[in-house]
Amino acid sequence: MDKLKSKDPLHGVTLQQIVEKLVNLYGFDTLSELIKIKCFSSNPSIKSSLTFLRKTDWARKQVEDLYVKSINKF
Repeated sequence: MDKLKSKDPLHGVTLQQIVEKLVNLYGFDTLSELIKIKCFSSNPSIKSSLTFLRKTDWARKQVEDLYVKSINKF
């Protein structure tokens, strides 16, 4: 077993990659239903979502949690 391989599914994945994968999988409409944050429902874009999520820890945690739950769908 490779000792350097992290078991953390978020290891080496940027927030931008996470948001892009979730948007590609669910689209902003479904994403805004799954995670109730305004950056996904009101005039959504990757850029505006990243700006909000980088400043808002609780929202970023919800996005990361959804990413981990959805990892097998990518």
